[in-house]
Amino acid sequence: MRVILGPMEGVLDHLMREMLTDINDYDLCVTEFVRVVDQLLPSSVFYRLCPELRQGGKTVAGTPVRVQLLGQDPHWLAENAHRAVSLGSPGIDINFGCPAKSVNKSRGGAVLLQDPDLMYDIVKAVRAATDPRLPVTAKVRLGWDDPNHCFEIADAVAQAGADEIAVHARTKTDGYKAETIKWDYIHQLKEKMTTPIIANGEIWNYQDGQRCVAATGSDALMVCRGAINLPNLGNVVKYNQEHMRWEEVLQLLLKYSTYEIKGDKGLYYPNRIKQWFAYLRHQYPQAKALFADIRKHNKAGPIVDILQRSYAELAA
Repeated sequence: MRVILGPMEGVLDHLMREMLTDINDYDLCVTEFVRVVDQLLPSSVFYRLCPELRQGGKTVAGTPVRVQLLGQDPHWLAENAHRAVSLGSPGIDINFGCPAKSVNKSRGGAVLLQDPDLMYDIVKAVRAATDPRLPVTAKVRLGWDDPNHCFEIADAVAQAGADEIAVHARTKTDGYKAETIKWDYIHQLKEKMTTPIIANGEIWNYQDGQRCVAATGSDALMVCRGAINLPNLGNVVKYNQEHMRWEEVLQLLLKYSTYEIKGDKGLYYPNRIKQWFAYLRHQYPQAKALFADIRKHNKAGPIVDILQRSYAELAA
C-alpha cells in the first residue's frame, strides 16, 4: 500500500518533510501550495518552498517531493507547472481542496469545486504544458456543500488528463469535523472511473488506515494532520509499527530545534514548535503538560532548555 505525506500550508515545510521522511517510508510528499495569480514566478519561489528541487526533487532520505500549485488561471498555472518540472519536480499536483477563506476569496482551492469546467481547463492546460512522462495529479474534496457533486468533479479532472486524484472525503463546508467523513463516496468514485484515487481524511492510526482501505477500495492513502500528531504515522499505517514513544518524540523535537534555529526560519522557531505541540497534544498526554511550560516563552533558548531537561529526566 502506498502512503503519501500530504500538504499542510504553514506546517509541513521542507524541514518537516526531511524529518518525517527520515523516520517513515513514505512513497511521496506533496509541498505546501505555490500560489499562482497572473505571472510566471521566478525560480527562487520554487526553490524556497521546495529546496528539494536542488537535490533531484527528493528529500535527503530519497522520497520524491511533488510541487503543488494553487490558482485559477489555466494559462499561468500551466506556465508555472512547466517551470516547476523544469527545475526538477517529479510531477505537478493541483490544489482544488484548500478550504481556507483567504484562499477561496481569491478564487483558489476549494472554491473551484463549484466550477468543474474551469477545473477541467486548468488540469488540461497543466497536462499539456508538462512532460507526459511525469504525473499531473489533483487534490479535491467531495464538493463545496454537496458530496454528490464529487462525481462531476472527479470526471472533469479525469477527462482533462489527470493521472491520479487525491480525494479528501468531506465537502468544503464540512471543514475538518471528524463526524463528517464520507469514505463511501470514494468507493462509489472508484466503481465509476478508472483513474487511480488516493483516499484522504481521518487516518490517525493503523486501524483507521485499514478501515479506509476496506471502505474505499483504494490502495493509496494520504495522511496530513495525523502525521504531525504521530510522527511515525507513515510506518504505523504501512507496517503496523508501534507508535513512537514519547522519549523518541522528544529526541525528534530537539533535532527539529537544531534545524529550525540554524535554518532560515530561526526567528519563527518558538511559534513553529508551539504549533507542533498543539498537534502532539492529541496523541501524547505528556505533550499537554510540557506545552503549558513552553507556551510562556517567545525565545528559542528557554524552549530548548525545557525540551532538553524533559528528555534528560526521561533518560535518567
